[in-house]
Amino acid sequence: MPVWLQSGATMNTLPDDRMLKLAAKSMFDVFASTAMGSMLVDRQHRIVWISESYKQFLPALGFDSAEQFVGKRVEEVVPNTMMNDVVDTGKAILVDLLSNQAGTFLVSRLPLRDDAGQVIGAFGMVLLDQPETTMQPLMTKFARLQRELDSARQQLAAQRRPKHSIASFIGSSAAAVEVKRQARRVAQTDSTVLLLGETGTGKELLAHGIHAASARAGKPFVAVNIAAVPESLLEAEFFGVAPGAYTGADRKGREGKFMAAHGGTLLLDEIGDMPLALQSKLLRVLQEQELEPLGSNRVQRIDVRVIAATSRDLPAMVADGSFRADLYYRLNVLPIRLPPLRERLDDLEALVETLAEDISRRSGLPHKSLRPDALDLLARHRWPGNIRELRNVLEQATLMTDDPNLGAAHFGPLLGGLPAAEAAEPRPPARAPELPSDSPGSSDHRDLPLPQAVAELEARLIQRALQRTGGNKLAASRQLGISRATLYQKLALRAPAGTPQNAASQHGD
Repeated sequence: MPVWLQSGATMNTLPDDRMLKLAAKSMFDVFASTAMGSMLVDRQHRIVWISESYKQFLPALGFDSAEQFVGKRVEEVVPNTMMNDVVDTGKAILVDLLSNQAGTFLVSRLPLRDDAGQVIGAFGMVLLDQPETTMQPLMTKFARLQRELDSARQQLAAQRRPKHSIASFIGSSAAAVEVKRQARRVAQTDSTVLLLGETGTGKELLAHGIHAASARAGKPFVAVNIAAVPESLLEAEFFGVAPGAYTGADRKGREGKFMAAHGGTLLLDEIGDMPLALQSKLLRVLQEQELEPLGSNRVQRIDVRVIAATSRDLPAMVADGSFRADLYYRLNVLPIRLPPLRERLDDLEALVETLAEDISRRSGLPHKSLRPDALDLLARHRWPGNIRELRNVLEQATLMTDDPNLGAAHFGPLLGGLPAAEAAEPRPPARAPELPSDSPGSSDHRDLPLPQAVAELEARLIQRALQRTGGNKLAASRQLGISRATLYQKLALRAPAGTPQNAASQHGD
């Protein structure tokens, strides 16, 4: 019987503080005697005491005696412990499973507070060992939940992996090769990248490729299209929301895109559409690598590599005051300009082939090839929507006919240019300029400077190829070992001003 009851005192006459102290001592004695092991840690996470029964676990943890163990930081000597979290948060963990090299245990952890309510340490108890045999139903449920959690994590990680590599940027033209060279170079750094180019040129694809080629490839790749998010939600979307920050907010809060991309890469697509009010906050995050969730006063450190992309003229926006100059300079560290499709027509055939294969795979339809007249027509289009527009046109043409080979007649109405009948009508052979005699001994040829002689020889070879193929530029370009777009360019350069050939060249033919 407790001493205070033996003395005749009653519950009503016992001082409250004395009662609490006796209750705490009683609880401690019970836990210490019934638990399979107990420990105390201080505010600095150092182990200050272990029970006699706890010593049975020391050999498995790599210690020969309590003297070696006591005084160490608990997280350094007990794998997977959460005693340090209890000290830091002041929140108890009443029931938990702890697994390490000493075994699997059912444990409980309680914070210890002084008279002022400040956390001064934590008390931990091993309640049960081998719970997998003595608590089989609970362990089965725990294992199932763990499998579901692992599966959800794997699915989320798969969604956040890069979908493309730098090699996915199709093309072997000089412009495409330069873009890929620059992308591989910037991938080796952690600096901010700014992708510039018209809509549909492949900015998001290249951002995926840069991430995949970087040291962050195993971490998340998160993309957010600023133009697609309502302005009122942008701050929460980027920086997250603290629990209960506003009426209707999730009680657990919500992490923003920056935290979702922690350790990896964040693509800020259409950065030119970001409101001025939010630009200053973004600048601070880029400079300090820290943020404050909406409704929170706690600063969170982040480790994120930012890739920004835009189809807008940022210098002009800076000049008219709609985009902050300091943010522009912070973003424009490693700029890469992606050329429009009309500037790299050498890549048209490769792009058509790659897109046609992907359309076939996604639609389940047989792969459809393009006839020379169709490729000629596509090469004459300006492509304001670039590769995105090209894919759309190919997909429409593929799905709207059962023909295995697509010709100009299938594409004319889709391009809003030549009518189908005119597009399908074969064009007359290209007219080449009159050239000097073909005789190797000709004085005209022999006395010309080398660059001019080479140019005229090239022109003769092009003329012969066109004559042999009846003006079919695709067949002629294949005989010459060059792309059709390169052939168009050479014909345009050589045709005298005002000729039909020159007029055609102004439309890309």
